[in-house]
Amino acid sequence: MKNISVIGAGTMGNGIAHVFAQNGFKVTLIDISESALQRGLSTIEKNLDRLLAKEKITEAIKLTTLTNITTSTHLADGVRQADLVVEAATENQQVKLDLFKQIDQAAPAKAILASNTSSISITQIAAATQRPSQVIGMHFMNPVPIMQLIEVIRGYSTSDETTQVIMTLSQQLGKLPVEVNDYPGFVANRILMPMINEAIISLHEGVAGVEEIDTVMKLGMAHPMGPLQLADFIGLDVCLSILKVLESGFGNPKYAPCPLLTNMVTAGMLGTKSGEGFYTYTPGSKELTVSARFKK
Repeated sequence: MKNISVIGAGTMGNGIAHVFAQNGFKVTLIDISESALQRGLSTIEKNLDRLLAKEKITEAIKLTTLTNITTSTHLADGVRQADLVVEAATENQQVKLDLFKQIDQAAPAKAILASNTSSISITQIAAATQRPSQVIGMHFMNPVPIMQLIEVIRGYSTSDETTQVIMTLSQQLGKLPVEVNDYPGFVANRILMPMINEAIISLHEGVAGVEEIDTVMKLGMAHPMGPLQLADFIGLDVCLSILKVLESGFGNPKYAPCPLLTNMVTAGMLGTKSGEGFYTYTPGSKELTVSARFKK
């Protein structure tokens, strides 16, 4: 397995491309927008510079990593030589189903097709293709170059061979793969999202403020980041989408998103990506400031 195609040049996609390229794979980064591809490459270079400054990589590794990445705005051309395609597009079921139909038609018959989805059924995605045994989930964690976990999700039809290839490949990336079965939210988000939602409900009901809720979880539960800050980092729109998948998939109202979360997403308060969520974010500043909307 030498040629990797990554679909989507956003936060997750450029991180996935970075990790594969840094580990010697030839990567084609694909997006419909040339400007998105250039932003993705710029992010990869900045992240490599950070690793270089911390002496975790050499200048030669940085240059080789960048050389290993090519870009394409044409999906069919970008996956034509792929041994593995990793889809990292928006967390929207219909978008993913449409993408996998196209990938299935254009990629080599031997290629494995993986999705970085954080909640959408791999079995359902696989059913959109003619190769369900070769479809699998590779749920990377953000930031991809730093976080070690890959949640490897077996769909109902995913073969043992496909699973073993992806488990071994994940280890070659210096990651720790954990195999899980295909149920809504898998493991990571089935546990994480209800916790984040409950934190938002606690804020909504006036149990405590933003800083207080996050401080309790950081100091009392040894979490490196409080649930409200983490929600901002993930993206409140992504959190809302995952909770809707959980609620629909299990048919259980306990997964229903808090009305405050729904209102914030509707208003465009999405967290770090929009500059405001439960906290406000100023470019170039690392100071954590509670949004004026939630200050007492």
